[in-house]
Amino acid sequence: MSNESTTQEQEQNGDAERTSEQLVELAKRRGYFFQSSGAYGGVGGFYTFGPQGASLKSNVEDAWRDRFALEEGNMEIDAPTIMPEPVFEASGHLEGFDDMLVECSECGESHRADHIVEDNTDFEDAESLPIPEVEEVIAEHELVCPSCGAGLAGEAVEAFNLMFATNIGPGDSQPGYLRPETAQGIFVEFPRLKEYARNTLPFGVTQIGRAYRNEISPRRSIIRTREFTQAELEYFIDPEEDEPDLSAVEDVGVRLYPVTEQNAEDGNEIETTIGDAVAKGVITDPWVAYFLGIAQEWYDSIGVDMDRFRFRQHLSGERAHYASDCWDAESEIDRNWIEIAGFAHRGDYDLSKHAEHSGDRFTIFKQYDEPKTVERATVDPDMSYLGPEFGGDAQAVVEELEALAGRDRSAFDDEPVEIELEGESHEIPVEKTGFAVEEQTEAGEHVVPNVIEPSFGVDRVVYTVLHHAYREDEVAGEERTYLELEPEVAPTFAGVFPLQNDDELEAQADDIASELREAGLSATYDDSGNIGRRYRRQDEVGTPFCVTVDYETIENEETTVTVRERDSTDQKRLPVDGLAETLVALREGNVAFSELEGE
Repeated sequence: MSNESTTQEQEQNGDAERTSEQLVELAKRRGYFFQSSGAYGGVGGFYTFGPQGASLKSNVEDAWRDRFALEEGNMEIDAPTIMPEPVFEASGHLEGFDDMLVECSECGESHRADHIVEDNTDFEDAESLPIPEVEEVIAEHELVCPSCGAGLAGEAVEAFNLMFATNIGPGDSQPGYLRPETAQGIFVEFPRLKEYARNTLPFGVTQIGRAYRNEISPRRSIIRTREFTQAELEYFIDPEEDEPDLSAVEDVGVRLYPVTEQNAEDGNEIETTIGDAVAKGVITDPWVAYFLGIAQEWYDSIGVDMDRFRFRQHLSGERAHYASDCWDAESEIDRNWIEIAGFAHRGDYDLSKHAEHSGDRFTIFKQYDEPKTVERATVDPDMSYLGPEFGGDAQAVVEELEALAGRDRSAFDDEPVEIELEGESHEIPVEKTGFAVEEQTEAGEHVVPNVIEPSFGVDRVVYTVLHHAYREDEVAGEERTYLELEPEVAPTFAGVFPLQNDDELEAQADDIASELREAGLSATYDDSGNIGRRYRRQDEVGTPFCVTVDYETIENEETTVTVRERDSTDQKRLPVDGLAETLVALREGNVAFSELEGE
């Protein structure tokens, strides 16, 4: 690389970092988000959304709910954020929900080992590497502690479970955990939720709520935090019968970064459509493809820059063992790609695990068109033999015999039958098992549904929307900063100002603000400072339109006001009569500002 190219890249990286720094400062100044508990020095990984941020976040959630719950005809629930330990034992979170921790022996600070590797080497996905290999990379590249600069070669990299533990109730309380994802709240309630769906597949259940992960080194403001909001859809399907209607999304254009391109030396992202990607096998699962198509259009509608957006397929080392296919939605921030959603075909893993641990039935009864006669292997063990022989383990022996008959009836051809119980082998005479093969007429079968999961990180989506909306320009010789937010998600839709501190102007402006609110528009009244300062203030907040009440408003026969558009700063005089309806039409996209008739 030439010195000129290197310098250019450094300047671009510097500009990107400055944009984020300026955005974080704007967010704090204008009430979008800031570190929590500042009066007590703050605590890493926890952020408060201010008045503007809470409204923006709520609008993003509402937009997600409209598209993924209401339009798709899916249910929504609100499950507790604390759940008992057995839930997470069944889900695998107790054993496998870990990040790689390395602790500096000099300063005592703990860091994500994979992040240190990714930030200082060419490895893009160190999280998928085994721990010994991460330790080797740290030693080979002589990586150092980000806090004090001490070398980390030779320091142990350990697995650190990310769940927050708690106790439920006093005294000998029940151990529990703050949920690390909202999904488990849906899975554990499946036996009841299927009744609400009339025991018919497919059906979907959504949830928007808080999740908690005790991140080793939270960073980059609200991109990686310890408490965050997820919006998740668990879509339950019959794997043998249910197929999505891809006609609704087949022409949606997408940018894909599949595994084949990631592994190629000169690999690049692919510009294609959902239909072509499925036809060519780039996206192998049609359900995943369906939700990628919906998500592409949704992200575009809320203001994500599609030139800085892609779907990346998980590499084999990072894909969960139970997922047949998984893609991440990624946005470009500071010239880096961050995950803002995941789309996975989870198979029957979750429901099967909860069925195994809870003893409840996590299936749907599938009615046959006509009854079928089938052969079933059954056991009816002689408990007068098993009881004295196995004592308290007799019931466990029965369950093992039932499972063996279901999976391998030939095992009962031998004498005796061998089973394994808690790692020990036991022999049981065939005649004591009550083994038989019977013909049974069945009206249907119990099916364990497969799960398709689109999972969205709301906080990261909010940050992406703000970052992609950040603009700087010059108006009338003055520098201006503004947020080019989509009207659908902007926290404040209209600012209403009296031109000067005048009782009559102020009363008229206050009345207009009230009328806009009654029409369902978020409107703010502002009479502080000169009119230019008020415009700049609303520009920084991202308010799409400002309404100014001046002396023409109260003196002329036709009552009109000045309406200013944020992005172009163009102004038009519009009648007060019907103003609310006009602004609603602008918000809904039914008319463009340039199309309005006005002076």
